[in-house]
Amino acid sequence: MARPAPSKTTLFLLILLTAGLAGGYAVWRLRPAELPPGLVSGNGRLEATEVDVATKVAGRLATLTPREGDPVVRGQVLATLDADELAAQLRAAGAQTAQARAVVREAQAGVRKAMVDTDLARRTLQRTQSLVQRGFVSGDRADRDGAALQGAEAQLAAARVRVAEAGAAVEAALAREASLRATLDDTTLRAPIDGRVLYRLAEPGEVLAAGGKALTLLDLGDVFMTVFLPTAEAGRVALGSPARIVLDALPGQVLPATVSFVAPRAQFTPREVETRSEREKLMFRVKLRVDPVWLAAHPDLVKGGMPGVGYLRLDEAQPWPDFLRGE
Repeated sequence: MARPAPSKTTLFLLILLTAGLAGGYAVWRLRPAELPPGLVSGNGRLEATEVDVATKVAGRLATLTPREGDPVVRGQVLATLDADELAAQLRAAGAQTAQARAVVREAQAGVRKAMVDTDLARRTLQRTQSLVQRGFVSGDRADRDGAALQGAEAQLAAARVRVAEAGAAVEAALAREASLRATLDDTTLRAPIDGRVLYRLAEPGEVLAAGGKALTLLDLGDVFMTVFLPTAEAGRVALGSPARIVLDALPGQVLPATVSFVAPRAQFTPREVETRSEREKLMFRVKLRVDPVWLAAHPDLVKGGMPGVGYLRLDEAQPWPDFLRGE
């Protein structure tokens, strides 16, 4: 006698049971491994220090070379401002400096002439005084020659003042020239760090005010993850102690890191860190800085915003487990 075919309800229940078992097995396989004693972890996202490239002077943006995502190196020219007016002012300042130096030379020549006149007046007075003593000329002549010497000495002093004034004018002209040259140099925007362009904030032709931002760079040599730990664990974390980071997108890659900061006071954890019950707990913020040597060897591997897990050892004598040993 043939068995009756299973009903649709039975088949549906069997499918649900199979799917539930498969889902439960998957959750069991993917559950996070229990950490050994002395090891703590926290969720976070990779972040990099952002550096704005801004103008020191106002002007029209003439060129802006890099695009978003382009790598840049320290000292690389990123943008230039229209500097025709500043260049003209610098040429005018150079001409003023040359003119001031010519005035200095003229004043120095006047000093030399005044010195000759003073020397002649002094010798004339000495001869006149000798003749007065011998009775060949009257004392009136000696008085006139003495007055002439005093006039020559006054002219010499005035000539020396003119030299000092002309020298000060040269210094002022040189200072203005140096100031304009520095301002002209500020119209060239250079990369302050080795990094990557995160945002392109302006386009050629735009007029930027002083302090206007043209680019935002990511400092790929300063990449870190912020995690939150409870008081009992954060109090045992030492600055400079080694840490490890494993990113969700790179599960087989272990990033070496160092504890660079532990908050001095507790706070509520941010909204994106954990569930509401976890957010309501007071936690200490801990910053894990990725090893710069590792970053230099893997410049294209790490990107800002990548989620992952940071691991810290509370006991330095405790070895890292196998899955955190890395390369």
